[in-house]
Order: sequence, then structure tokens, then C-alpha cells
Amino acid sequence: MSTKQSTMFIEIETFIKKIKPETISDERKETLKPLTEFIQTKVSNQEEIRLNFICTHNSRRSHLSQVWAQTMAFYFNIKNVFCYSGGTEATAMFPMAAETLKNAGFDIKPLSEGKNPVYRIKYADNEHPMIGFSKKLDDDFNPKSKFAAIMTCDSANEACPFVFGAEKRIPITFEDPKAFDNTPQQAEKYQERSIQIATEMFYVFSQINS
Repeated sequence: MSTKQSTMFIEIETFIKKIKPETISDERKETLKPLTEFIQTKVSNQEEIRLNFICTHNSRRSHLSQVWAQTMAFYFNIKNVFCYSGGTEATAMFPMAAETLKNAGFDIKPLSEGKNPVYRIKYADNEHPMIGFSKKLDDDFNPKSKFAAIMTCDSANEACPFVFGAEKRIPITFEDPKAFDNTPQQAEKYQERSIQIATEMFYVFSQINS
């Protein structure tokens, strides 16, 4: 089914091969359906696909979603997909989110330090890296029009009933692993959330007919 390229890092390919999309409930598939339809329409019309994943602090779930969506687009050879992330406020990409992605095989290097460090995130040898840092959803780094706003947390979903410039606003919310920060379950819960997001992005892009 996949048309993955050989340049994807082998650790990530191995991770993806263990994904079980059959574990996604019918109810959750209905939640994911508007995103699938948005992407399919853009592909069918040969238009660029811009996805902005939005959470409150742009520190955990929105970054995991951005990275896995971009990776799955590459894995399924869906062209012209550009993934972004933003928050209703800017804080910092939480270190455990970066560590969780690194454990899945991503090549992550800090480009700057300080309160809001910038990370370079790569999933393949010859693909342009993603840049990870916390920013507001309307930051200049993000698109101003012709994008889907995917709301990855309930508070951002409620706080942003309207996202300026978005063609479509799609709530796909995830439980926050932040609840387990500084507990013995922290790494396990971040991994659990990363697997869920990877699985759901795998399912979405596997449905696209290019």
C-alpha cells in the first residue's frame, strides 16, 4: 500500500510498520474524516495542502501532530503537503515531546537555546527539515490563507471558534500528556500519545488517492 522512499530513516520506517490503524474506532474515524476530505479535495484539484495544527501552548500535541502528518505525507508519497503548528499563546516546545520524537527515529538538533528553543527535525536524508518551536497560530512562520486549522486540544478548540484565514476548521483533539509531567509515567504517556497521533495520521494519509 505504501510508496515510501528509501531515504526515510530506517528507525522511523520500522516504527511506522508497527502501526495498527485497525485499532482506530469508527467514532474516531468520523472525527478524522473532515481532514481526509480536505486533503483529498486538494490532491484532486492539484492544489498545495497546508495544515496548521493548533493547541493552547504549541508545546506538545500540536508539534507531535505537525511532525507525524508531514512524515506520513512523505511515507504515502502525497506531494505538496506543508504542515505547521501554532498556539493560542507561545511558550516552548516541551523537551519530552522532542525526546519522544527522537526515540521514534527522528533526527532532532537544537538550533537555539533559551526559554523557547528552536529545533531542527528531520525524518529523511534528502527532505527539508521541519523547524519546531512554540509560536502563536498567526505567527509569520505560519500560513495566512488557504489552510486547514486542526484543533488538537479542547481549550484551543473552545478559545478559537474562528481561525482567521483558515479554509476549514477541524477539531481533532487529543488528551494532554502534560498531566503526567514529572511523574514515573511521563515517558510512557508521551509515547502513548505519539503512537496515537502517528496512527491517526497514518490512517488519514492512507485514505488519499493520488
